[in-house]
Amino acid sequence: MKDWAAVAQYALSLPETEASTSYGQPAIKTRGKIFVSAGHVDGSFHVRSPHDEKAVLIATDPDSFWQTPHYETWPGLLVRYGAHDAERVARVIARAWWDQASAKQRKAYGDRP
Repeated sequence: MKDWAAVAQYALSLPETEASTSYGQPAIKTRGKIFVSAGHVDGSFHVRSPHDEKAVLIATDPDSFWQTPHYETWPGLLVRYGAHDAERVARVIARAWWDQASAKQRKAYGDRP
């Protein structure tokens, strides 16, 4: 995804999502919970991710997935715009949505991406 507009377009295509803000930056949420945001680091956006998955993403593709010290203890990571594996990035965003979704939303959507 080349920029925030592309990230937001994809995230807003997921069920019951809405545009919002987080600390003055654009964000997308479901059920009032933010799962992806433009973040504060140029060239990257922030997405929620469990710590174990975050570690795997950073270890296997550090050119796309990374963090600053600010995010080390937070269940989320930074994703560089234009990451080479757009399908993987979309899956990470969908997982972040699924993790914040209600049981009803999860059932309607299906298994965790």
